[in-house]
Amino acid sequence: MMIRKRKTDEELPMELLLLADPSEEIVKEYVSRGECFVAELEQKIVGVYVLLPTRPETIELVNVAVAEEMNGRGIGKQLVMDAVKIAQEKGYKTIDVGTGNSSVGQLALYQKCGFRVVGVDVDFFVRHYPEPIFENGIQCRDMIRLSQDLS
Repeated sequence: MMIRKRKTDEELPMELLLLADPSEEIVKEYVSRGECFVAELEQKIVGVYVLLPTRPETIELVNVAVAEEMNGRGIGKQLVMDAVKIAQEKGYKTIDVGTGNSSVGQLALYQKCGFRVVGVDVDFFVRHYPEPIFENGIQCRDMIRLSQDLS
């Protein structure tokens, strides 16, 4: 598998991006401000993530997604670790990530990759998304914020 920066003339892998965020409008907005990276396997895009500068010396990892048929193969972990490496290479001191309170697998993955929980944005998904989101039988209401020190 190869992870690379998405080419500017390349179509957005919207189907994958929408796995991690159900709002096409919100996805397009943050992709336009950040850098999109794709994971390719046999010339097929099987994963994606976006890095978004947020504050001086801080970058946020947003929208980590893996094609559903490729789940359980360690691709998500490779994407997260690649994002951490890219952030370090770019000189950032901190990398942040946020995920839903109902995203049990993602919460475990980020912590396995060295992120620590630093806060909760209560009712984030209720405020920012018109339709309720459910995962693992749990309503996604709160954004769990995690962070990793890169220095």
